[in-house]
Amino acid sequence: MSSLNSLHFKYLPMSMRVLFTMTLLVFGTGYLMAMIQVWENHANKDGDPMLSGKDLMIAYSGNPDGTKLETALRGSMSDMLPPEKKQVIIDWLHSENSEAEFETKINPILQEHCVVCHSPEANPHLPNFTSAEGVAKVTGKDEGMTIHTLVRVSHIHLFSITFIFFIVGFIFSHAYVRPTWFKCLVIAVPFATLITDVASWYLTKVWTGFAWVVIISGALMGMSFAIMWAMSIWQMWFWKVPANISDNNGRVPCLHTEQ
Repeated sequence: MSSLNSLHFKYLPMSMRVLFTMTLLVFGTGYLMAMIQVWENHANKDGDPMLSGKDLMIAYSGNPDGTKLETALRGSMSDMLPPEKKQVIIDWLHSENSEAEFETKINPILQEHCVVCHSPEANPHLPNFTSAEGVAKVTGKDEGMTIHTLVRVSHIHLFSITFIFFIVGFIFSHAYVRPTWFKCLVIAVPFATLITDVASWYLTKVWTGFAWVVIISGALMGMSFAIMWAMSIWQMWFWKVPANISDNNGRVPCLHTEQ
């Protein structure tokens, strides 16, 4: 059954090691960009610049104390307006939202800073700020992501992340790691946490405490990715192969053959 053993990196053709290395470098950069995007999209929703459980609660289940427009102004859109003008809009949202104040105070700000993107011609997928009716859709209670949005994001997330971790896990399978159960655990954790992560997006709408499951799942997924990435790069280029691998023609012993 030794043919089932993985061939260690050092015994792979140079072209395959280069292929694995470049793949890991691109995936590593992509993972870093994804973390930055998560930060940009979710941090500061609660008014605190740090990413917190409350930020994710607001993102998925909504903000019972605010509106969609206020959440955006405190979060992803916080840099789009001067602070004094942003505060004018937030104060208006906490007042009676009178039509007279909208026309005299709010609409001029929106026309100057927002309609360049928030119009049907510029982006039909963004709220329309060219009319009071369009603005009214984001001045109601913030209920977080809709189920339609969650389903759309979920299937993209599940397919794409599974594909990435299948490739990274396959590369990592050529590494020598003991005990073997730890190696298998590192490979399996991202797939398990991907399920708990996505499931918690929906469950946070039922109980906001599930936002912490999103954070824990993301942290475990990131740890597994970092372990597989670092160990694969290290063993491919800098590691000295131990004698038991050399004596086994470069094959990494499986659990059932290392007794």
